[in-house]
Amino acid sequence: MNSLQLFKEMRHITHLSEIRNASYSQNRTAKVIMWIGIALVLIYLMSISVLSSLIVNDSDDITALEFLCSAMPAILTIDFFARFLLQQTPTQMVKPYILLPLPKHACIDNFVLSSLLSYGNFTWFAFFLPFCLMSVIFSYGIALTFYTILFFWILFLANSQWYAIIRTLSNVSVLYWGIVVIVYALVCVPSFIGEKVSINNVFDFYGKIGDSIADGKIWPMCIAVLLMFAMTLINRQVQYKHIYDELSKKQEDKSHKNIQDFSFLGNWGETGIYLQLEIKSIIRNKNPRRSFVFGSLGIFGLSLLITFTSIYDTSYMTNFWCTYNFMIYGSTTVLKIMSNEGNYMDCLMVRKENILSLLKAKYLFYSIILVFPFLLMLPTVINGKWSILMLVAYATFTAGFQNFILFQMAVYNKQTTPLNTKFISKGANGNNYAQMAVVMSVLFIPMTLITFLENLCGSTIAYLTILAIGIAFILTSKIWLRNIYDRMMKRRYENMAAFRESR
Repeated sequence: MNSLQLFKEMRHITHLSEIRNASYSQNRTAKVIMWIGIALVLIYLMSISVLSSLIVNDSDDITALEFLCSAMPAILTIDFFARFLLQQTPTQMVKPYILLPLPKHACIDNFVLSSLLSYGNFTWFAFFLPFCLMSVIFSYGIALTFYTILFFWILFLANSQWYAIIRTLSNVSVLYWGIVVIVYALVCVPSFIGEKVSINNVFDFYGKIGDSIADGKIWPMCIAVLLMFAMTLINRQVQYKHIYDELSKKQEDKSHKNIQDFSFLGNWGETGIYLQLEIKSIIRNKNPRRSFVFGSLGIFGLSLLITFTSIYDTSYMTNFWCTYNFMIYGSTTVLKIMSNEGNYMDCLMVRKENILSLLKAKYLFYSIILVFPFLLMLPTVINGKWSILMLVAYATFTAGFQNFILFQMAVYNKQTTPLNTKFISKGANGNNYAQMAVVMSVLFIPMTLITFLENLCGSTIAYLTILAIGIAFILTSKIWLRNIYDRMMKRRYENMAAFRESR
């Protein structure tokens, strides 16, 4: 079997694994919703492209290629962080092929190549193609337009490998995010060039690349190609090292740790015991701990950004980021509810209503920890940017209504999430589109309601309304948690089989 045949075969097997995934049926509907969302994003990019083109065409201060290259650092940064929503690292499906008589790097090479050919690397064409058709092709000709599009596409390929490197390393330690900080700090170094420190210096510096492209110089393309090959080779080594380290258990931590047993929670009965289990699961296991730490860091960083800058001070953005900050724990942990328990679901089924007590404990825990984002956003109240009514309303709404929506996933989640292994876990490569659709729903549907109420009745009435909705769902939590439990029991054999299959 040559390299091309191996690549085709592994692509075919990957497609079959998605079809056989336990979440395939619910993914099918959610995937349609996601494609609609992607279509709206593409339309949005095309609209921005047309508006940008009209502005550049009317300007005498900047050319089309200068504009594209000066915007390049911002576009690549947005692309890098957007990939965390959809793109997975290629190491996560390699385990079944390890024992086959294949070259050492064959599997990794095929999955790295697949990541280069993914649809996400063509998304920004929705921006570049209309802009080039309106502003580049008539000024510079077809050949230079093709050169420009190829140049940016290669940069996005390099960006996909840069993302995969950081995604893999950050799964090992959050400290690797320091590399990201250093790289983007270096990107902004040109702001110090000149007599005055200014962000305009950055635009001028990268805009000169556009002048070189306009002159037909080949060095920008050479740098882009070298960067892509360098990132691909580094990514190849990083993926290979981490998957084989995990297979050989080289990274296994054998140190003994003394962890608080939280025995006082036993005074709360069975719910307290499961609350103790939830806390210990986060402290002792790598993947739950990593999700919780990343969520906490995200809340901390976003709270600082909201408090000490004015970039999110518009009415819509204020509401959106307040909602999002309270929702971070939900989108990183609650959304995958029962997936961690899939590792020992059979044990939870041995006693009647064990799952109900577990659901109550989880609801109590993820409602209490909303105090953390609430306290971090209090400075916005102190400096007069937000009102205390707004914070209380959003916290209550999240604890009540938003958690009500997220907890419904306990009925439908049936993919086991490994507690410690990350790179070689079975089925870890697949995206759960149902979960993505739920996240988009709990973020944007409430925003539509709040915006409507603010325009109709004012912000005070809007906040009081969502506060009342949140309180209503909190007070009725025993009812809807019981309903979730009853629906889970109707599907228990189907879900237990799927949990076992995906371990």
